[in-house]
Amino acid sequence: MTLIEDFATGYDFPLDDYQVEGCEALAAGEGVLVAAPTGAGKTVVGEFAVFLAVQHSRKCFYTTPIKALSNQKYHDLVARYGAERVGLLTGDLSINPDAQIVVMTTEVLRNMIYAASPALTHLGYVVMDEVHYLADRFRGAVWEEVILGLAESVQLVALSATVSNVEDFGAWLAEVRGDFATVVSERRPVPLYQHVMVGRRLVDLFEGTAPTALEAPSVRAAKVNRELLQVARNESSRVRDDSRRPRGRSGRGKPGGRGDFGGETHPRFAERPTSRADVARVLQKARYLPAIYFIFSRAGCDAAVGQVLNSGVVLTEPAEARLLGEIADRHAAGLSLADLDALGFEDFRLALTHGVAAHHAGQIPAFKAIVEEGFQTGALKLVFATETLALGINMPARTVVLEKLSKYNGEAHVDITAGEYTQLTGRAGRRGIDVEGHAVVLWQAGMDPRAVAGLASRRTYPLRSSFAPSYNMAVNLMTTMGRDRAREMLDQSFSQFLTDKTVVQAARQDRRIREDLSGLQEQIECHLGDFMEYAQLRDDLSRLESSSAKHRRAERVAQTADSIASLMPGDVVWVPRQGWSVVLRTGQKPAKGAKPWVQIISLDHTVLKLEPHDFPGPVDAQGRIRVPRQFRLKERSDRRSLVAALGAKVEELDEPDFDDVPTDESHAAEIQRLRREIRDHPCHACEDRELHAVAAARVLRLEREAERNEASARGRSKSLAVQFDHVCDVLEELGYLSGDDLTEAGSMLRRIYNELDLVAAEAIRRGVLSDLDPPQLGAVLSSLVFESRPGRDVIAPRMPDLASERAQSELRDVWREVGVIERRHKRERSRDLDIGFAEAVWRWASGQDFAKVLRHSSLAPGDFVRWVRQVIDISGQVAQAAGPGDLRRNCRTLINQLRRGVVAADMEEE
Repeated sequence: MTLIEDFATGYDFPLDDYQVEGCEALAAGEGVLVAAPTGAGKTVVGEFAVFLAVQHSRKCFYTTPIKALSNQKYHDLVARYGAERVGLLTGDLSINPDAQIVVMTTEVLRNMIYAASPALTHLGYVVMDEVHYLADRFRGAVWEEVILGLAESVQLVALSATVSNVEDFGAWLAEVRGDFATVVSERRPVPLYQHVMVGRRLVDLFEGTAPTALEAPSVRAAKVNRELLQVARNESSRVRDDSRRPRGRSGRGKPGGRGDFGGETHPRFAERPTSRADVARVLQKARYLPAIYFIFSRAGCDAAVGQVLNSGVVLTEPAEARLLGEIADRHAAGLSLADLDALGFEDFRLALTHGVAAHHAGQIPAFKAIVEEGFQTGALKLVFATETLALGINMPARTVVLEKLSKYNGEAHVDITAGEYTQLTGRAGRRGIDVEGHAVVLWQAGMDPRAVAGLASRRTYPLRSSFAPSYNMAVNLMTTMGRDRAREMLDQSFSQFLTDKTVVQAARQDRRIREDLSGLQEQIECHLGDFMEYAQLRDDLSRLESSSAKHRRAERVAQTADSIASLMPGDVVWVPRQGWSVVLRTGQKPAKGAKPWVQIISLDHTVLKLEPHDFPGPVDAQGRIRVPRQFRLKERSDRRSLVAALGAKVEELDEPDFDDVPTDESHAAEIQRLRREIRDHPCHACEDRELHAVAAARVLRLEREAERNEASARGRSKSLAVQFDHVCDVLEELGYLSGDDLTEAGSMLRRIYNELDLVAAEAIRRGVLSDLDPPQLGAVLSSLVFESRPGRDVIAPRMPDLASERAQSELRDVWREVGVIERRHKRERSRDLDIGFAEAVWRWASGQDFAKVLRHSSLAPGDFVRWVRQVIDISGQVAQAAGPGDLRRNCRTLINQLRRGVVAADMEEE
C-alpha cells in the first residue's frame, strides 16, 4: 500500500482526482498550490502534508488567516493524531507549542521567521490555508512575507479558492520556492442548483436540468428561466403605468431602482416581499434546511431571528432542541449570571432551541461557537449571518439564501461581485450528506434575472497582491538579511511578478506613439525658425502658471488637513457659512489616501461632517468647552445644552481671518522671463502660428505620454524597492537606522507589529506612556488599534481623565510629527489615531462590570471583546519593546486586569 492509499483510508469517501494529484506532488518532494471551489475538499491535500510530517518525523505548521479557523483545525487534528502531537498558537492561546504538528495564525509564523525561532528547526511542511487572503488590504502582506521567508527545505502547501489568474500565482510560487505544482479543480463534488424566491415560490434561475456539477462552461450555457423574465416584464409594465399617474408631494410612483439586482428604493413590487419567516417555512417545506441566510447587516441578522421566533416558526424536533440547549449551556458555563443577562443569553438560547440563530462579528466568541457547533450537528436549521461567515469557518449547509445582492461598504451601497457570490453560495451542499446544494436569491423589485444569471455564471476572480514594505518589516529584513538582500526579496514579491508582465504592453504603446510623432513632422515646419522650440516655451509658461496656482492650493489644503487632524472634541472653531461651532468627532475616511474629517454642531443646531476643502484655510481652536461623556447627538436636550454652552463661550471670541498663501516670488519671476522670450522668438510673427501650434501641442502631448510610459514601467519595475528606500529614509531620520545598521531604537521597533508601529515606538522612546497607571495606559494604547465603524452615530469619544488626555495629546503630536516626516520622504501618512474605545477599555481595566461598560459605550458585545483583545495584544508588544522598567510592569498589569470575565472566558473558548 502506498503512502497516499494509506492516508486515504482515513476518509469515508474516495479522493477526487485533483486531491490525488496534489498528494502525489507532495509525496514527490514538490510544493503544491491547490485552487478549488469552497467545499470541494482542498484541505485534504493540506492534511496529507501533516500525514507526511508524521511519517517522516518532521514538523508541520498548519496556518490559517483567523483564530476561529485555527481552533477548528486544531480540534480536527487532535481527533486524528492525539493531543500530545498537536499544538495551537494564536497569540491569545499557546497549547503544546513544541508539538510536532502546530496550528497557528499566519502572523504567528511570520513573527517566528523574523525572530529566527528555534521552533523552525526540523520544520518540513507548512500548510497555508485560504492563501488567497494575500489580497487582503490590511493583512495580505503577511502571507507573502512567510512564503518568501521560509527556508528552501520547507515544502509549502498553498490552499486557495478558485481564482482566475491561478496560473500566474502558481508560476510565481515556482519562481520563488523552486519545484512547485499547480493543481486546479473547478468542479464541485456536490452540484449546486440556483433559484430565485418570488413571493413564496421557488423558481429555478436557469431553464431545463441544472448541471450535475458546478462547472463554469455548463452554467454559462444554460438559459435564464422564462418565468423569471416574465416576472420582470410584468413589473416593468406596472412601473410604466404607475409613472403616468399624477404624483403627490411624496413622489410616490416615481420609477427607480438600484443596480441590476434591484432594491428597496424601487417604488412598487411585482410580488409581495417575502418575509424572513415565510422564507423559513418555504425552505422547511421544500426540505432545503439546514440553511445559511446571508444578510449584510448585524442588526438585520438579530432582527431576523426575532421575526422568525415571534412568527411561531419551530424548526427543531424535541431531541434536537435538547441537544442545542446542552451545547449552549456548556459553552456559557464560564460566564457569570450578570454577564449572561447583559448578553441576552435567555433570548439567544430560546431562539436556538427553536432552530434559529444569528452569527456575526458583534457576538462574543462563545455565542459564535455555540452556533457553529449546533449547526455542524445538523440540529440548528437556520442561521442568519453576515458575510464574515463565508471566510473559512467550516459550516456547510444544504442551502444558502442571499436576501440582497448589494451591500453597504462603509460609504455606499454597492453590488456584490461574482467572486463574493461564489464565496457565499459555495457553502451550499454538504459532501457526504447532500446529493445537491441550493442557492436561493430573494426577488427584489427592479431585479434583472439576466444580471443575476451572469453573476452566478462567473466562477472566478483575480488574485492581486497587497504586499508593501512597512516600518516593522523594514527593520526585521535589515536585521535578517541586510538592505541589498531585502531589496532583492521585495523584487521577488507576487506584486512585482505581476507588474513585470506590463513591460511588453508598455513597449507596444511606445511603438504606436513613435509612429504618430513621425506623421506630425510636416505640420510643424516653420520658415521663420524652430517652431518646436517656440512651442516648448509656450508650454513651459502654461504649465508654470498652472503649477503656481496649484502649488498655492495644495499648500493651503495640506495646512488645513493638518489642522483638522489636530482638533479634539470640545474645540470651538469658526466654520464658513455656519459661524462658531464645536467639534464633536474627528477621524479619517476608511480608504487609501484618507482625508481627515471633523463633525461639528453650530449655534443654529446644524450638524455637519467637514473635510479640508470645506475650509478656506487652517482651522485653529479658538476656545474649548466641555462635551459631556454621555452626550448623544440624537437627544434634543443634549444638543440644546451643548449649543447653550457654545453660545456663552463665543461671546468672548472674535471672528478669525483666513490669509491666502503668499505667491511664490521665484514662480512670478520665471513667468515674466518666459513671456519675454515668447514675444522675442521669430516664430511668434508666423502667419500660420496657431496652425503649427495645434500640431506642436499634440507632439508635446505624445512625447510626454511616451516619457510617462517609460517612467511608469521603470517605476513599476522598482516600485517596491523604491518604497522600501522611502521607509528606510524615514527610519534613518528618526534614528532607527544608521546607514544599513539598526540602532537600539530599531531593535525595539522589531517587536511592534501594528499598523501604527512607528508611532507606538516613538511614544515609547519619548516617554509618552511612562507616567500612566494601567487603566490610563489601556485608554491611550487603544487609540493605536481601534477603528470606529464608518457611518455609526456613536457617543462623542473622549479620554477618561486628565492624565490620559494629556498623554493622548502628546501621542497625537507624535503622530503629526511622524506624518510630516513621512510626507517629506514621499510616504503615505499612517492612519489617524482613534479614541473611540478609550473610555470603554479604561472602565474595563478599572474593574467595572461588563453590563455597565456596555451601557456606557455604543459597542456590540463581540466588538468590545475583540477590541479588548487587540489592546491586550498591543500591550504585550509594548512590554516586549520597552524592556525592563515601569512601562513593562504596567503593560503586564494592564493585560492581567483586561483578561477577566467575558474576555478571559472567550479566550478559553477559542
